[in-house]
Amino acid sequence: MTRRIILSLLALALIGAGAFWLLTTPSTLSAGDLPGHEPDVEHGRYMFFAGGCASCHATPGQEDPLVLGGGLELPSPFGTFHVPNISPDAQAGIGGWSTVDFANAMVNGVAPNGSHYYPAFPYTSYQRMKLEDVIDLKAFLDTLAPVSTATPGHELPFPFNIRRALGVWKMLNFDGKPFAPDPAASEEINRGAYLVTGPGHCGECHTPRDALGGLERDKWLTGAPSPDGKGKVPDITAAGLKDWSANDIAYALETGFTPEFDSLGSSMAAVVRNMAELTPEDRAAIAAYLKSVQGQ
Repeated sequence: MTRRIILSLLALALIGAGAFWLLTTPSTLSAGDLPGHEPDVEHGRYMFFAGGCASCHATPGQEDPLVLGGGLELPSPFGTFHVPNISPDAQAGIGGWSTVDFANAMVNGVAPNGSHYYPAFPYTSYQRMKLEDVIDLKAFLDTLAPVSTATPGHELPFPFNIRRALGVWKMLNFDGKPFAPDPAASEEINRGAYLVTGPGHCGECHTPRDALGGLERDKWLTGAPSPDGKGKVPDITAAGLKDWSANDIAYALETGFTPEFDSLGSSMAAVVRNMAELTPEDRAAIAAYLKSVQGQ
């Protein structure tokens, strides 16, 4: 009888382990899944600023946004993340990556070695990007100067240091779907929606998160506690920006100045430096979209 119980428990354990392995297996693109697209380096530069890549990946302590040695520390309730080097250095950066490696990182949150990335890297937003934009971004990054400085690994306690378990997290928080325009919205609002939800990844800071760190999408852009634990990231829905016109928003994104003649500071200062590189039309589109989002 005891032997039968032990065998049954072992069988259940094996079935559980097999199910966990299957459920947490990363989903990836193959090279054949990429569109036939000639990389556009200049448009890749535009995507670089639309995505605010320098805000996290530029080497701290220097002013050049194109020195992408990483090293910034991102404290969180789950541990401390160290932003990686994404310069074209073949060893310390992503110089050895293929275009499909880069696409899998951006839209699937999967590293070239097949492991899951932690969502401190905002692939839950980047999944909405057009693959053509991702390809252009990779082409631009490849033109930058390599930085040979390696970044340390993340400092995460158990159980958050088990990367494989991120497959379960993705089941709850990641759908793998590209941006879908709203047929009822204007072309301008849809352009703004793409920039905000995809490359701009604005929801990553401006949307509250649940206990597992997933975005509470029913509270989209309604504000959230600051990731550094100091203060609150503001509501940027129509309700939160009710005293701002669309022109006010677009102007603030370009200059950093609010309608009250105050200036946007903290992490928004870096966001403004990136947004200032966009066209006036795209800043206006972002403003139009934000004014269309109905918060609580």
